[in-house]
Amino acid sequence: MKNRLRLLAYPYILWMALFVVAPIVIVVIYAFGSAGGGFTFDNFSRMGTYLPVFIRSFKLAFEATVFCILLGYPLAYILSKESSRSQGILVLLVLLPMWMNFLLRTYAWMSLLENTGLINKLLTLIGLSPVKMINTPGAIILGMVYNYLPFMVLPIYSVISKLDYSLIEAAQDLGASSAGVFRRVIFPLSLPGVLSGITMVFVPSVSTFVISQLLGGGKYMLLGDLIELEFLGSAYNPYLGSAVALVMMIVVIIMLLIMNRFGEGEEQAVMI
Repeated sequence: MKNRLRLLAYPYILWMALFVVAPIVIVVIYAFGSAGGGFTFDNFSRMGTYLPVFIRSFKLAFEATVFCILLGYPLAYILSKESSRSQGILVLLVLLPMWMNFLLRTYAWMSLLENTGLINKLLTLIGLSPVKMINTPGAIILGMVYNYLPFMVLPIYSVISKLDYSLIEAAQDLGASSAGVFRRVIFPLSLPGVLSGITMVFVPSVSTFVISQLLGGGKYMLLGDLIELEFLGSAYNPYLGSAVALVMMIVVIIMLLIMNRFGEGEEQAVMI
């Protein structure tokens, strides 16, 4: 029986090998390769000229992730306090924008933020001067927050809604205030959801290229734009593009390991 059940896993293993493991292996080979077919570290030594792109990408992704936490955590907490029927409706509203194509959602923000867009027209109607919003770092962050906010809300909501309410009652019985209950019980226990949300927001934000091209006007190159340029653009160099992608992947993995380590420490502190 066990052997038969193992057979069911083979299609998944094959899928992972072909579409996850094999592409990573190809990226590693290209990152340490050259047009002549030899082994080299030149691709990594040339990346120093793109240090501003790395800094800008991680900075904007970090800011977008912080905004998602500030907006997503209160929303998730409010959702968890509603009745079961209301929770279903509100969660549906959170998911509703995701039913629309990612590209179309970003194009919609272009029409809202452009110099003659709806927002500036409303500002003009009430006697205010138009504001430069499109083709700015703020527009890129706004696009990231809008597109990835549900990925922050849902993991946090899932964790908070399943918390053992007896722990909250015990803290209240011991004299903890509402703020104390949140700070000492609810927030530490919800950290797994927060860390999952950070992962699901930060990783796509740091590697995005559509949002930076449409809402940033192509003026602010991010890592995703750089990789696309090296693979598909005029500066065709898949070896350098693979090196950039590999370094970005390693940096992201290190940051995620640090966050997970932090989350484990917080959970142990709560247990103590």
